[in-house]
Amino acid sequence: MAPKFPGSVEELRAAGNERFRNGQYAEASALYGRALRVLQAQGSSNPEEESVLYSNRAACHLKDGNCRDCIKDCTSMTRALMDSLGPEWRLKLPSIPLVPVSAQKRWNSLPSENHKEMAKSKSKETTTTKNRVPSAGDVERARVLKEEGNELVKKGNHKKAIEKYSESLLYSNLESATYSNRALCYLVLKQYKEAVKDCTEALKLDGKNVKAFYRRAQAHKALKDYKSSFADISNLLQIEPRNGPAQKLRQEIKQSLH
Repeated sequence: MAPKFPGSVEELRAAGNERFRNGQYAEASALYGRALRVLQAQGSSNPEEESVLYSNRAACHLKDGNCRDCIKDCTSMTRALMDSLGPEWRLKLPSIPLVPVSAQKRWNSLPSENHKEMAKSKSKETTTTKNRVPSAGDVERARVLKEEGNELVKKGNHKKAIEKYSESLLYSNLESATYSNRALCYLVLKQYKEAVKDCTEALKLDGKNVKAFYRRAQAHKALKDYKSSFADISNLLQIEPRNGPAQKLRQEIKQSLH
């Protein structure tokens, strides 16, 4: 007997969110699609609800590696936001703090030596939010923070850039480039194990992220794990056979293996 699905837009969205949290991305996508069809059949204009559904379905496509449909839904989400908030929609998105203000004040009042320990515990806590579906506002704030991190990298301020990328990932951890960009910062700061972890996360989201393969190969080489480094650079060269820096790095790794 086929399962009975809820009928209202709100119920369908909630059911989709539950499937997403359980890692059932295809089913979640179908539920969001059903909710969109119900919304359109109602004939009433609700751009905000529509944008949330497109954003949620885009997250499902991204998790399943379906980049084409992800981009299509993100475009539809943007169109819905423009219909709702006008051309300046980015400036009108609500601020969505993930940490209560009281907690932020306590953080700022703590001595700097305590920040590292709190950051470690916070990183553990954020693993529980990995299956949270980011809202349209979350995605936009994550994008802005990532760009701020990119600007800091250009200025050579890699420590501050790491903070920006980390904050971006709190809002949305679905962007492969954010992980690979933070990995670059860790490489510069010689935090090679952290660089390996970030590149691995980046490649989970995008298996053809050339920068992630290259940076993980560099990190493995620095850690003297030459076999892993050679495997990464070989995978990169399968994607981009004429990548000059990768060819050079492969020769260096070959010399270390012999």
